[in-house]
Amino acid sequence: MKNNSNLRRKLLTLLAFTPLFALPAHAQKAGDTVRIGYQKSSTLITVLKTRGTLEQRLGALGVKVTWHEFASGLPLLEALNVGAIDVSADVADTVPVFAQAAGAQLTYIAQESPSPSAQAIVVKADSNIKTLADLRGKRVGFAKAAGAHYLLIAALEKAGLSLKDIQLAYLAPADGRAAFEREAIDAWVIWDPFLAAVQRQSQVRVLTDGRGLADYQRYYLSSTPFAKARPDVVKVIVEALQETGKWVKQSPKDAATLLAPVWGLDVPTVEQANARRSYEVRAVLPERLGEQQKIADAFLAEGLLPKKVNATAVPVF
Repeated sequence: MKNNSNLRRKLLTLLAFTPLFALPAHAQKAGDTVRIGYQKSSTLITVLKTRGTLEQRLGALGVKVTWHEFASGLPLLEALNVGAIDVSADVADTVPVFAQAAGAQLTYIAQESPSPSAQAIVVKADSNIKTLADLRGKRVGFAKAAGAHYLLIAALEKAGLSLKDIQLAYLAPADGRAAFEREAIDAWVIWDPFLAAVQRQSQVRVLTDGRGLADYQRYYLSSTPFAKARPDVVKVIVEALQETGKWVKQSPKDAATLLAPVWGLDVPTVEQANARRSYEVRAVLPERLGEQQKIADAFLAEGLLPKKVNATAVPVF
C-alpha cells in the first residue's frame, strides 16, 4: 500500500497537471450519484452532457449525474482511483498505462477504435524542419502522458532518434498553442480538436500524423468498485456512448453545430476534427490491447514509468 502511494506521488509530480477545480474528497453513497469526469476534448461525453441524455436515462434508475472537468487525462484517472469520481470519459491510450504504474484500481468499460490521423506533429509552414530527422536538437512541445507523447516517441524512433535527442517542452494544449504561435517551440505534437484549430487558424504543415506509428485508441473507464456495484449504470452509459458515436458520424454538421459553442470553435473546425475520429465505441477485448503493452514498454524504456507494467492486466466490463 505504501509503495503504491509512493508511486502515485512520483507520477503526479512527474506530470504536474491539476484539475480545473477541486473535487469533493468524500465518497458518496454508491449508486445514488454517478460522478463523471471529462476533458474539453471528450466529444461524446460532451454531447451527452449538453443534451442531458444521461440525466434522463439514469434518472429512471434513481441515479443523479454530476460533471467534473479536468485539464488532462492523468489527474482525471487519479480522481477515479481515489474515489472522487466514478466514471471517466475517454482518455488517450497512454493514460491508463501511467495510472496502472501508480497502482490505480480501474476497469475498462469501452474503447474507441483507432483514430491515428487525429493527432499529429505540426511545424510552421515555413519551418526548415522537413523530416522527422530534422527534429534533432529542436524544441518540441507536447502534453506529458498524452497520446501525443507516445506518437512523438514512435516518430523519433522511426527516424533513429529518441527523446534525448530533442529539447522537451511539457505543455498542456492551451499553453502549447501559445508557445507554438510565438515560436517558443519548433514543433508541436497535438490532437483534435486542437489540431484542427491550429490547421485552420495558422499556417502550419503536418510533419507526420499517427498513421503507421500510433493507433490512438481512446478508453472509457470506471473505478473498479463502482463498476462492480452498479453495472446497470455502466451499461446505460456505454450504450449511450455507442449511440452518440454513430450520431456524430452520421450527422457531422449537426454534431459540429452542437459542439462548436461548447468548445469555443467554429463549426467547420469541429467538423474537420470529428472527421478524423472514429467514434466507434466498442467492448474492450484482450486481443485489442496489444498496443497498450507497446506504449508501456516504450515509456519504461524512456525512464518515464517507475516500474514495468502488464498493460493487459486490467479488468474489463
